[in-house]
Amino acid sequence: MSAPRALEVVATGPQTTVQDLGRVGLAGLGVGRSGAADPGSLRLANRLLGNPEATAALEVTFGGLEVRARGGMWVVVTGATTPMTIDGRPVGHAAVTWLPDGASLRLGAATAGLRSYVAVRGGIDVEPVLRSRSTDTLAGLGPAVPSPGTVLPVGGAPSGVPLVDVAPVAAPTTGEVRLRIVRGPRDDWFAPGAVEALLGGTYEVTSESDRVGMRLSGPRLERAREGELKSEGMVPGALQVPPTGQPTLFLADHPVTGGYPVIGVVVTADIGRAAQAQPGQHMRFVLEGSTHHG
Repeated sequence: MSAPRALEVVATGPQTTVQDLGRVGLAGLGVGRSGAADPGSLRLANRLLGNPEATAALEVTFGGLEVRARGGMWVVVTGATTPMTIDGRPVGHAAVTWLPDGASLRLGAATAGLRSYVAVRGGIDVEPVLRSRSTDTLAGLGPAVPSPGTVLPVGGAPSGVPLVDVAPVAAPTTGEVRLRIVRGPRDDWFAPGAVEALLGGTYEVTSESDRVGMRLSGPRLERAREGELKSEGMVPGALQVPPTGQPTLFLADHPVTGGYPVIGVVVTADIGRAAQAQPGQHMRFVLEGSTHHG
């Protein structure tokens, strides 16, 4: 009988976590959804392999991952583009590739985008926590963050058959990122002109960014009220504004509640693009329905 298939982690880069599509429906119990920061890229990787879309994969921040196969398996990498090799042989982005037993897959530094998704046919089969294999870095839920020497089991091949061997998807932009938002729910806490400042200004992604959220630097958003709100529910894409007037854009591992007012919320379809922005890139916000969002 052959040994179970697995991936042995040799190097992790700045951060590698196991992610699926998260823990749905538990916010009322104080449990955030977590899951892939760019769910569209995770779904694409799984579709290419014939996996169910919610199958767990590795989310790799800014490249630097190296894994060694224990047993041969089909792999694909989506999301941020990086130079990739299998035992020194270059492999393509968003291309289904055979990873032989004992071979090593290496990802260089990301050239466009921030987060890559390394998926295998059968998925990363770590033990689920609250029905999800996602690592919530804020709450400390889910599988442990992999480190060199970690062995990640791979599940059995699904019944679906991959029909496409490469997806001709565009790389994440290295230029300005434009994101659609809806106003509120607390835009009435801000001074006249604050929403216009948000929509008219350019914000830089700072280095104080992770899976919880990204702190932005740009035009100050002035308050009309003093004090703080009672804690209320938060969602991915919320633009929360502390007293500094500089917004924080919440991502996958955001807190489930917060006390700073939210001036606007990035629409769900654009959150994945926000999560791919590197520190130093610029963002602009446009109202949903505007004809000028590009």
